[in-house]
Amino acid sequence: MNFEEQAAKPLLSKAGIAVPEGRLVTTAEAAGQAARELGSVVVKAQAPTGKRGKAGGVRPAGSPAEAQAAASDILGMEIAGHRIERLLVERRAEIEKEYYAAILNDPESRSPLVLFSAMGGMDVEEAASEAPEAMRRLAFDIRSGLTAAQTGALVADLLPETQTQAVAELLVKLARVYRESDAELIEINPLAVTRGGELLALDCKLVLDDSAVKRREELAATGSPERLSGLEARGQDLGIKYIELDGNVGVMANGAGLTMTTMDVVSHYGGRPANFMEIGGEAYTKATEALELVLAHPRVKSLVVNFCGAFARTDVMTEGVIRAWEALQPKVPVFFSVHGTGDQEARALLGERLGIEPFATMDEACRAAVEAARDAGGEAAG
Repeated sequence: MNFEEQAAKPLLSKAGIAVPEGRLVTTAEAAGQAARELGSVVVKAQAPTGKRGKAGGVRPAGSPAEAQAAASDILGMEIAGHRIERLLVERRAEIEKEYYAAILNDPESRSPLVLFSAMGGMDVEEAASEAPEAMRRLAFDIRSGLTAAQTGALVADLLPETQTQAVAELLVKLARVYRESDAELIEINPLAVTRGGELLALDCKLVLDDSAVKRREELAATGSPERLSGLEARGQDLGIKYIELDGNVGVMANGAGLTMTTMDVVSHYGGRPANFMEIGGEAYTKATEALELVLAHPRVKSLVVNFCGAFARTDVMTEGVIRAWEALQPKVPVFFSVHGTGDQEARALLGERLGIEPFATMDEACRAAVEAARDAGGEAAG
């Protein structure tokens, strides 16, 4: 779950990380009033996405009239698919220097990772690619936490001596926010040094681990749920794990790993998956709804069904799909790969009820589905 800047910054403030004084507003008039109270301000579009400045969603304003005009321009904009309906009006800081700081999940080290660069700002990614030595990295044990000695050593030769301790302590506080909020990512960009020498978090990006939403209900209530397509919303209502994609080969498989593998194999043979659809034991009871969902995608030209059973019986899952197929009688070609517990029974059911012989391997089934989509006039190739 992603968070708007205005929802993430209170976590920083609570942890002792300074943020600019600001007002959350929904009208241009309120933005002008905020500027009367704060003085010179920055008017910022609120959306759970980055690059708002490049999209024209962040504007400085030196007077209430300028703030009102900027707000009028920004409200109603679309940035990365998000319609802007709220603005954060913040007191403008006198910036001497901009840094970048983040804590994120790192699959390589299987631990949290601190990132810090003395080159902050909108294009930090490009700057880091051009000068990789400028981005410092430190993996740490989440059980023992992070110490100022560790972070001090990380940034020591990047910063003036007068700032090293303050930055080191800020990174420790940021790691505490990361841990206490069950975050996947918390990022400050830019982390400003003001002309008065204060460290100030001018922006904050927070991504909450979706698995922690139920544990962090109060925090999650301030987040921005992922925008769903019509089919994805239908899948959510049905309790089916479905993600709509832009391809034309439908996919049904049991287990997230097998589903992603099936999608990879479809791509390997030049096809484009139309969806992610994980359906396991519930295939027996929800197969009709699941099949309707997959086939409701207007681009689907073929379907691959891939079941691999260990504890779950493939014949039980296949029986559910067969009943769905008999009820819906779709016209698209379907290609089965069935292996594991109950596969002999599943093969017999497919032959007797649908006159279909499953493929010997997943590769063969996926390749046949890609070719069928191409033959049907779809753009199978990626």
